[in-house]
Amino acid sequence: MCFSARFIGKDMNEEKSIKKIKATEETETSGKFLVIVESPAKSKTINKILGNNYKVIASMGHIKDLPGGRMGIDFNNNFNPEYCVIKGRNKQVEIIKSEAKKSKAVYLAADPDREGEAICWHIKNEITKSVKKIYRVRFEEITDKAIKEAFNKITDLDMNKINAQQARRVLDRIVGYSLSPVLWGKISKGLSAGRVQSVALRLIVEREEEIRKFKPEEYWSIDALLSKNKDASSKSVESLKFKAKLMKFKDEKILVTNQAESDKIINDLKNAVYKVNDVSRKDKKSSPRSPYTTSMLQQDAFNKLNFSASKTMRVAQKLYEGVELGEEGSAGLITYMRTDSVRISSDAAIEAKKYILDEYGDKYYPEKANFYKSKKGAQEAHEAIRPTLPLRKPEEVAKYLEIDELKLYRLIWKRFIASQMSSALYSVLTVKIDAGDYEFRAGGADLIFDGFLAVYKGEKYSEETIEGESEIPSLEKGEITKLVELLPEQHFTKAPPRYSDASLVKVLEEKGIGRPSTYAPIIKTLIARDYIKRVVKYFGPTDLGELVNKLLVENFPDIIDYDFTAKMEGELDEIEEGKTEWINSIKAFYDPFIKNLALVKDKMKHVNKEVIDTGQKCEKCGRAMVIKWGRRGKFLSCAGFPECKNAKSITTGVKCPSPDCGGELIERKSKRGPFYGCSKYPKCTFTVKTLKALVPEQKNNAEGAVEDSDDNSNVDLIYP
Repeated sequence: MCFSARFIGKDMNEEKSIKKIKATEETETSGKFLVIVESPAKSKTINKILGNNYKVIASMGHIKDLPGGRMGIDFNNNFNPEYCVIKGRNKQVEIIKSEAKKSKAVYLAADPDREGEAICWHIKNEITKSVKKIYRVRFEEITDKAIKEAFNKITDLDMNKINAQQARRVLDRIVGYSLSPVLWGKISKGLSAGRVQSVALRLIVEREEEIRKFKPEEYWSIDALLSKNKDASSKSVESLKFKAKLMKFKDEKILVTNQAESDKIINDLKNAVYKVNDVSRKDKKSSPRSPYTTSMLQQDAFNKLNFSASKTMRVAQKLYEGVELGEEGSAGLITYMRTDSVRISSDAAIEAKKYILDEYGDKYYPEKANFYKSKKGAQEAHEAIRPTLPLRKPEEVAKYLEIDELKLYRLIWKRFIASQMSSALYSVLTVKIDAGDYEFRAGGADLIFDGFLAVYKGEKYSEETIEGESEIPSLEKGEITKLVELLPEQHFTKAPPRYSDASLVKVLEEKGIGRPSTYAPIIKTLIARDYIKRVVKYFGPTDLGELVNKLLVENFPDIIDYDFTAKMEGELDEIEEGKTEWINSIKAFYDPFIKNLALVKDKMKHVNKEVIDTGQKCEKCGRAMVIKWGRRGKFLSCAGFPECKNAKSITTGVKCPSPDCGGELIERKSKRGPFYGCSKYPKCTFTVKTLKALVPEQKNNAEGAVEDSDDNSNVDLIYP
């Protein structure tokens, strides 16, 4: 069943007192107060907090969306969207309606973001005829205090948030349903393009092109192993030795590009006098980082725990919604995990201060509490990601958590506690040594005060932390040191690395593409569409992904432009803030878009389908064999089709492991993404998600592969 959305006005937030409402409700109806959330885990935790007068049920996510298989937007009526109950959700909608009729009042308690607001709005539209008292409840964490405070501060729906979600959904539908048919006509049916995903694909493809075009350049480094002249206080000859790096020639930064240059410099330096020109020691602070935002958490979880972005969000969702803690029951361990703010509540700051003072002492808490500024454009409605109870140490909940939950909770807890602590202090030593016209430098750092690093107890905190200790003997200006050995070394510049979960999320955030809730789904969607693949820990485009990107860049450069995509994200933010009308924003996009689409479609009539030449000849007619894409993935086809219908599967060269089969594995495609199946299907139904368990080289390369059961990187064999 579908309905057209009513036009929505401005923000109608109006706080009411729950005590006054309850006073009348208690006398008017029997039954319980109904609370509706998205997930069963969340409902269980909240029900425990609210008690027996409340019944908490789950909507199981969105109950309505635009219809599948058609646009579902009325372009003649201000882009009015048509909403239908999602397939498989009818039973849940009936349960919600039935429970709502029996209740004293209904409290809509989905997540406090655009998607959560839209879920609440669709539920309200389903029950509004039979229920008069419908309220919105928002909270950032699922704790006793936060839930009770939220129920004492109820509001109506935030229509600006809903409008922003509608605008995003309508925009995505227009782009996806308009561009995808272009791909069908020129590559293969069933392909799809997305407004944000296509931009992320472009990033990955362009990085791959950079790597292919890259030409390594030679350069040399020259170190000098020097020694201080021995004196009575010296413990050993080895303790007097230290390395210095060649930095300058005649006060200019030096660049050595080949061995001939290196040999000449070595010759100059052999008989030089190595005189200490300057010895300086300065104290340098290393400050803690802010508590986590979504993108920071995804980056750190990838770098430190080997978690994909999707896995990070799944585990964080569990920690947020609630974990069984023995006699305490179900409790939420972290605040809401989709945020770009670094703000924390005053209560959390006070609890952290208490913990730091009790555990570490006065020196470890700064004279003035640390303050962190969110990036420009951050939505300050949510707090940073932090433990709900800072005093709840990871080891106290370890026995109740799964290993991945504990790893992520420990990461979040340590980052939050560290963010409230004093800076670490280093003594940084720099020694400049002249050797004729050449200048060498040596240096090191001694940790004077560990500060926030005490939380990490020797773990690597970040790439920016000053590390290492001075291994330089005591030197004075004017002192002559002895040359022990010159150490030239050849290097070559390296191509830029492929994007990983961490670096892709980072660049998406930097470019303003997507929002905290979309980073992980972007990656997951590209993998499912077989546009990108993991190469151990990094993303590379597939042949199909490169073809799709080529077609989109050539014909829709404005739509998958980085700046344009960021601008549209900014407009969605303005709609949420009530600064822009969503219909005006969509209209400004749609008018030029539809004109360009018509031009592209006309041009495409004269363009052949995109294929990849293999260099092989058709054994039936002698024409070229090319790679094409079909419903089940890529295959070999004669370029003379339809005159010559020669076609065959592309084998991997890997034998099917099923006993007495004799077939080979070929790459296939399903709705869940690419997989490998036996060439003798349907006689043999063996399938596998990845070849790494079957091919020794791939198995070795998979060491340290990203942990995520939702993509191709870590899936067990599936036997019939």
